[in-house]
Amino acid sequence: MKNKLILITGGSSGIGKAAATVLHRQGARVILQSRDIDKLKSAALEIVPSGNRISYYATDLTDQDAVESAARMIVKNEGLPDVVINSAGSGEWLSFKEADLSHFKRTMDSPYLATALTCKVFFDKMQERGKGHFIIINSAAAYSSFPGATGYTPARWALLGFARSLQADLFNTNFKVSMVALGKVDSPYFENNPISEDRIPKIANWFIPTMSPQTAGNIVAKTVTTKSAIVIKPWALLFFVFLNRLFPGILRWLMRITGYK
Repeated sequence: MKNKLILITGGSSGIGKAAATVLHRQGARVILQSRDIDKLKSAALEIVPSGNRISYYATDLTDQDAVESAARMIVKNEGLPDVVINSAGSGEWLSFKEADLSHFKRTMDSPYLATALTCKVFFDKMQERGKGHFIIINSAAAYSSFPGATGYTPARWALLGFARSLQADLFNTNFKVSMVALGKVDSPYFENNPISEDRIPKIANWFIPTMSPQTAGNIVAKTVTTKSAIVIKPWALLFFVFLNRLFPGILRWLMRITGYK
């Protein structure tokens, strides 16, 4: 990991920040990227007060021009990343009745569009080098459906489709694509979206333990080394994904009857 250059979107808090902390400790050079400059500064100082081997760039990752401009600046100032970790994501959980038209665009803008734009702009710059590693952080919602999240869940399914398509497209090349699907993480996301936390189906809360950001960060950091195509954690979530493949109707029923009413 020593001197490996790693860009982390959504790196100012939660899973992204936790992964940055682990990777920096292991010797990587870390670039944090998110929208809020103050949160980025605070996160960078918390990870390493000296500022050694860490930098940050405030960017609206849903804006194509902003993503392209930031990428040029990053490459000029820091170099071309070896690994791009896409951890930026947002979107509250709303039912179809509650959501307005703009809700569906916002939930697709981030995480899906932010991830696709980021991967594409750096892939174009990596082609001359001929290698790179893209890591896409996703949610357990990519493998299920439940009431009360008609914007959030499809966006996570889109992210799964993008990861799978990118893996197929870059097969037999020196580019690697990993997707990390995580269960509930005790991160600022749920502090900012309390309605969403209340709408997690009870069956998921009963059987899938909540992870700390540090645990999630360690999983992401490990994926930088293993380059695994698909990582599903915790293990209880993997069981639910397997159950969904064998008995999809049963799992949908369980998610409905224990979900938002």
